[in-house]
Amino acid sequence: IYAIEIANSMIACSTKYKKALIVGVEKLSCITDWNDRNTCVLFGDGASAILLEKRNGYNDVGGILASKLASNGDFADILQVPAGDSELPLNHELLEKKQNTIKMEGQEVFKLAVNEMAKACKQVISETGIAVGDIRWFIPHQANKRIIEAVGSRLGIDPQRVYVNLQKYGNTSAASVGIALDEIVRNKLVNRGDYILVTAFGSGLTWGATLLKW
Repeated sequence: IYAIEIANSMIACSTKYKKALIVGVEKLSCITDWNDRNTCVLFGDGASAILLEKRNGYNDVGGILASKLASNGDFADILQVPAGDSELPLNHELLEKKQNTIKMEGQEVFKLAVNEMAKACKQVISETGIAVGDIRWFIPHQANKRIIEAVGSRLGIDPQRVYVNLQKYGNTSAASVGIALDEIVRNKLVNRGDYILVTAFGSGLTWGATLLKW
């Protein structure tokens, strides 16, 4: 979501560039502690790519209608890889303690993820004036089923319009929304003019939402 918004802004302001390729990739298996049941059963590896194109003369092409991006570093410690960067380089002791793997405070992440994704979604819906009932697909970050259901419920979106592929891939983090979007296109589940609401949440902590018109 973050890369899409940045790329879209660059294209919109540029007279030279007409296209941007956005790629989201995660290989979380490299930083997973397979003995930590709080995290190892959740994550998966994945990749997705989206091509944005600036087009003129197509009045019915909506594209990106509204976006909301936010972050709060005060909560960085609840979802992180503690060691392995310039601040805390790896050594034998840290490797023994598996400080180069994902650490997560599940309950805190759940509360923040639900609250902030729901607020971001409500903001972009409000900005565009689109009715919730007019949204064809809600594609949330595929974190876990409880988070997805809670956000969908707060927005009042019909569960039949909430796209979920978590059961197939796990949480692929930065790739998850792109993979889900690709699947609805490949399976011909979206038509020209449909509204699609996407949202994501991740370490940092960071979150955002984007409303698209297909």
